[in-house]
Amino acid sequence: MSNAKGDRRERELVNLLDESGFAVMRAPASGSATERELPDVLAGDGDVFYAIEAKSSAGDPIYLSGEEVEALVYFSRNFGAKPKIGVRFDREDWYFFHPADLYVTDGGNYRVKKETALADGTDFAELTGQSTKTTLDEVGDDGDDADDVADDRVREVLNAVEQGVLSPDEAASMLD
Repeated sequence: MSNAKGDRRERELVNLLDESGFAVMRAPASGSATERELPDVLAGDGDVFYAIEAKSSAGDPIYLSGEEVEALVYFSRNFGAKPKIGVRFDREDWYFFHPADLYVTDGGNYRVKKETALADGTDFAELTGQSTKTTLDEVGDDGDDADDVADDRVREVLNAVEQGVLSPDEAASMLD
């Protein structure tokens, strides 16, 4: 991302956090003007504190060097903040990841694809405590334990077939 665009995105994130009741600071010249690696944004609301490395892209995957991520984790640990990688793709919202949840390339760098951000990232409302994520599994839990037992039985039989313990014909007869 260009420096001007990156600066604009960082200011946007700072303003969003501020509007959500966080005390927030954008690190001056993060990543360049000092020998110490600083996160782009520090934010806290008295209960939770974040050190955020902010990245944006038009749509291409976002890459972070291993050193960048290690510096964020090191700073966060010493500061008492939760390390977060904040990513924003054009025409999308901000999404956040813990560094341990990112894909690590063979070269030791970290990558976030747009699809991954949209599917697996923590959105801004969840990050700031304004909402919580509900998975499809949680939505599908209707409390009917009999169905759960039946589903578990089917899974056990299919696993036994996969492991070669049962033949498909034996499995079919067990599930009739």
